[in-house]
Amino acid sequence: MKSTVSTISSKGQITIPAEVRRHLGVGASDKISVVITDEGRVELRPVRYTLEDVIGSIAPVPNESLDLEREIDVAMEEQAIRRARRLHYP
Repeated sequence: MKSTVSTISSKGQITIPAEVRRHLGVGASDKISVVITDEGRVELRPVRYTLEDVIGSIAPVPNESLDLEREIDVAMEEQAIRRARRLHYP
């Protein structure tokens, strides 16, 4: 097990050593989670966002539907109608 020492600033901040940042795969402006385990250990973990985490975090495009599933269904129905018309009226 490796250990490094960091000093706590007067504002309660520490610098995370470069080796630890590389190990976590984080850099400037990335988020980390500080976890206190049930055993009392303190762990640093990179925060990774999933698509579910960010859905709704961006404003919708004006005049666009928010119901993507319905939009897909409508588009599939329209495509089926176009194909049917081509078969009947070449």
